[in-house]
Amino acid sequence: MEEKACLECGVTIYGRSDKKFCSDNCRNMYNYRQNRTEINLVRQINQTLKRNRNILKDLNPKGKGKVHRYDLLQRGFNFNYFTNEYRTRKGTLYRFVYDQGYLQLDEEYFYLVERQEYVD
Repeated sequence: MEEKACLECGVTIYGRSDKKFCSDNCRNMYNYRQNRTEINLVRQINQTLKRNRNILKDLNPKGKGKVHRYDLLQRGFNFNYFTNEYRTRKGTLYRFVYDQGYLQLDEEYFYLVERQEYVD
């Protein structure tokens, strides 16, 4: 019988012939290392989306309001990250971060809104 080594730690494996790891811990660590770059990318994007949502929520306690670009940027808002867009029948484009949205009024001001039931 041929001896096989664990792909993570190198310990000799006993048991089934197709076994690749000596334990669940080694299997998990091996897979984590294989997917680390992708996992970190997704984690960073999710953190940015969460930060953006919290900023919009904090600046919009009444559900509708107007805010200056400077206020968003000073709090760390990143305009490159949003979850979806909604275009009205008139062609107005709202960008949403989950349930919190904004409409660019001009170069300096944004109109903040909360997502309504009828917005898909």
